[in-house]
Amino acid sequence: MLEKKLKQLIVVTGTSGSGKTTLVHLLLERYPELEFSVSVTTRKPRIGEIEGKDYYFVSQSEFKEMIIKEQILQWVKFADNYYGTPRNTVENQIKQGKKVVMITEMEGMRKTKQIFPDTLSIFIMPPSLEVLKERIQRRKQDSCESIKKRLETAKIEIQFANECDKIIINDNLDKAIDNLQKIIFDE
Repeated sequence: MLEKKLKQLIVVTGTSGSGKTTLVHLLLERYPELEFSVSVTTRKPRIGEIEGKDYYFVSQSEFKEMIIKEQILQWVKFADNYYGTPRNTVENQIKQGKKVVMITEMEGMRKTKQIFPDTLSIFIMPPSLEVLKERIQRRKQDSCESIKKRLETAKIEIQFANECDKIIINDNLDKAIDNLQKIIFDE
């Protein structure tokens, strides 16, 4: 039964600072019938982030316990923090016939597609590495070392963007959200 509904799982991925979270939140405002898969992370909340809406914030030991209990669909360690997707929530939403949108890094997208091969994957591409660096710096949430790590990771991720079903260059927010909307609802 679950296999017939897997095309309802949409993974939005891209580099840190590409705008994937902003785009997904704008999409969810336009289409409240979409379900958002709230990720679990061990990183500290950023200004304005809400527990249970943006992320579930847990300790590293809590996260590792969730992995052991197979409560995480996919997970990745990125910039010294863990990120993952609660398995039961996603599976229950799909069983209920809902379109589920999740945000993850490239490795998380790969792991999700291994489990659910019919997942629609969309890579959000920054217009350039310089713009990406400016976006990350503008957040004022990362140390210089963390920014450097994020940019190095971004260079690698961009090389593998074609692993995704679709790529959106986020150089104009309105255009990017329109493209995201068309991809999801035309599939």
